[in-house]
Parts: sequence; structure tokens; C-alpha cells
Amino acid sequence: MGHDLQELVSRLRPARVAVIGDVMLDRWISGRVGRVSPEAPIPVLEIEDEHAMAGGAANVAVKAAGLGAEVALVGVVGDDGEGRALERMVRGAGIDTRGIVVDRRRPTTVKTRLIARRQQMLRADREERRPLHRATAARVGRAVHDAVAEADVLIVEDYGKGVLTPGIVRAGIEAAAGRGIPVIVDPCCGDFSRYAGATVITPNVAEASVGAGFPIRDDGDLERAMRALSGMTGAAVAVTRDARGISLLRAEDGEVEHVPTEAVDVFDVTGAGDAVAATVALALASGLGLAEACAVANVAGRVVVQQFGVGELSLDRLRREARAVAGPARKIVDRTTAAARCAEVRAEGGTVVFTNGCFDILHYGHVTLLQEARKQGDFLVVGLNTDASVRRLKGPSRPLVPEEQRAAMLALYPFVDLVVLFDEDTPLELVRALRPGVIVKGGDYRPEEVVGGEDVVSWGGRIHTVPLVDGLSTTRIVDRARGEGE
Repeated sequence: MGHDLQELVSRLRPARVAVIGDVMLDRWISGRVGRVSPEAPIPVLEIEDEHAMAGGAANVAVKAAGLGAEVALVGVVGDDGEGRALERMVRGAGIDTRGIVVDRRRPTTVKTRLIARRQQMLRADREERRPLHRATAARVGRAVHDAVAEADVLIVEDYGKGVLTPGIVRAGIEAAAGRGIPVIVDPCCGDFSRYAGATVITPNVAEASVGAGFPIRDDGDLERAMRALSGMTGAAVAVTRDARGISLLRAEDGEVEHVPTEAVDVFDVTGAGDAVAATVALALASGLGLAEACAVANVAGRVVVQQFGVGELSLDRLRREARAVAGPARKIVDRTTAAARCAEVRAEGGTVVFTNGCFDILHYGHVTLLQEARKQGDFLVVGLNTDASVRRLKGPSRPLVPEEQRAAMLALYPFVDLVVLFDEDTPLELVRALRPGVIVKGGDYRPEEVVGGEDVVSWGGRIHTVPLVDGLSTTRIVDRARGEGE
């Protein structure tokens, strides 16, 4: 079943989210390798850059806050510089940190990655996996109770670092059940029965295999594992499968649905699972169904894997990615829909760019114009003359390519956000309906000749002209094909 991703993202609402689990500091040290150490047969990394980000449950909290949620975070850090730095980062993201407990008996969990040429050479972890001391566990338990008491949804983020003892997990799930709010669990290895009572668990394939107790080699094994995990927990199971999207088993009827995603160039998978958990939580709190929540979470995962490190996630990024994966056909819209989309972009603080033309036989000159137009703002709308309009302008032998094909070709370009057909001789009424901030035309037009330019300038916009590519026009291409104009 397909989902209108843009419509689903538009339904996300601010919510109060409680996140409990293993917080950590993710650190990256990057540089270049140009020699081998004389001390041992290992490469020498010449450090050029160091930076750190919130990781684990702290990253989930940051992702949820980026989506507009009001977040309370519960976790444990050590009495050390890393713990204080992590707390500052999280607080800087607008997150309530009163639930972060300092334990002098254990260090803050830190994952340090050594990077050369954008590839990890080594990861070094500093962590304590033993369960919490009784006094610390009691403090965390009280913080969980306080956070859940104000929340619309609970996320349990388990990395197996000892913070989420069975008692703390049980306290969180029971407190959520008492308030009737959903519980999303991002699980770790081990006995999944400790998550009993959750609404949905979101393991990856490897975690599902460990939890079920047998290898997953194909879709049949995956479905058996999902049913086993649902049987242990009474929860729905949403297994993240990287490029294959998410496979969802509903607890109420045992039905399995595969929620696909679109392929994307992956830069770094770090933090993708955290983005999924945060997005599913916000979607459920906003009233979306489980399959709908998984579809939106797929989009969030795409946003993160295209960035370095744990990546940033925001509603604006989510909206842009939803538009990008909506498919070329969905870019071709009527004037009313286009005007509404442009209004949304302006409301988000973005700049709408408009250009227009017949685009009969697309050529390199057209592509250059469109690419340059997209650089002028955040959202490019292309006005396209209908066949009737082209005939009036160019004569009865034109267009050579019908309007539906011209529109489909334009929609294939990733730098084109919308295509709108217009039947008038000029795009003036379309410009007035869309109210772009920038209007773009080829360099054969003087600014005062650009139709709609005066209107755009009147509401604070501007006109941008793009130099033509010498010798390229549809008319010349046609003449050469006919053996004329040589």
C-alpha cells in the first residue's frame, strides 16, 4: 500500500516525548593517512579535525526535539568532562535534562571513531556495561516516573550499557500504560521479554535474529522472528532493513506489511535507527497509524544517512525529503495545489523560484537554466506552456513533444520541485498565483521584458537572468535535423 509522504509529514504535531536509556557521546577524529608507523605495521592518522555529537538515547532526544517535540531525557553520565559536555549539548537542543543522573562510579559512555578519507579506520569505546548501582537505579527510576507523567509518548532506547535494568524498563512501561500513552522500544541484544507491554519494538535485522534465537536468512525467517518477538512482548514489531525499508507486524492481527523506502546514496548510517525511533514516536503521538509512522520513519532515515555522523533531523528536512521521494508524477500539479505548496515554503522561511517555457525537446541549455534557477532559492516551480499555448506562440507544427511528456521529463530532474501547466500566452496569472521570491529567465531577456517581473519586484522579490548556452535552441536543433540552417 502506497503512502502520500508529504501528506503524512504534514500531519506531524508537536508532542511531549520522554526518552529513557543509554546516553553517550559520539566523537569523530578525522585526518589523512600518508605513512605507516615505524613502531608497528599500522597507518598513522594525521589529525585534521575533531568534533563530538550526542549519541545513543541522547541522539534520539535531539532528533525528536528537531522534529518539534518537547523532550525530557533520562539517562546516566559519569562525573567527568565528557558527561558535562554531553549534558551541555543536549540542553542546547532545548531538551529537559533534569532526568540525567550523574554517577561517580562509572564513566560517561564515549564512542571514538578514527576517520580517514571518510572511512572509519577504528572505533574505540569507553563504557561500563554493569547494571546500575542500587542508589543510582533508584534515582533513575524516580526520574523515569517524573518524565512519563508529563509525556504523550515514551521511547525506551536500549544500547546494553547497563542503565536499562529490567526494573527500570518495567517502571517506564507500566507508568506509560497507566497514562495510556504509546511506548516505542529500540531494543538491544538479550531477552526481549523485558519489553513486554510496549506498543512497538524497532530492532534491526541482526537484533531481531538475536532476540528470536535463530538466524534470519530470508523473508520467511524474518516473519518467523517477528512473530516470535511479538509473542514475547505483545508488541507490534517494526524491523528496520536499511535500503529495503521497514517490515511491520501488527500485534492485534499478526499481519505483516512491508513498508518500502526509496534508494539513496548512503554517506554514513550512524544514527539512522535513532531517527526511526524518534519519528515513529512523534508520528504515533500525532495520531498516525503504525504503517504510516513507519513510512515517515523511512523518510527520516533517508535524511540521516545522507549526512556525516549522526546527522541532523528537522521538520524542514523531513518535508524536503518527502517531496524528493514523492515521485516525478506527483511533481506535476495544478495551479491551486502549486499555490498552496509555495505558501508552505514561504511559511517555512524558504524562497520560491519560478521559471517558465515551452521546453519542447529538452536540451543542455534548458538543463543549465533550470539548475541555475534552483540555486537561487529553496523551491523551484516550472511553468510549462500547454500544447495549445505553444501552437499559438510557435505555429501549428509545434510542439514536437506533447505536454504530458514534456511535463514528465521536467519532473524527472531532482532540481525541479513542481511543474505547472498554463494555457495562457504568458505566465503572468500563474506568477501572481504563486508569488515567487525570484523569477528566472534566459539571458536573451532584459529584466524589464520578463513577464511577471514587475509583480515579483513589487512584493520584495527579484529577477535573475541566466546566460544562454551558445548555439542551443529547439528551433536550431529541429533545423539541423531537417538539414536546414547549416
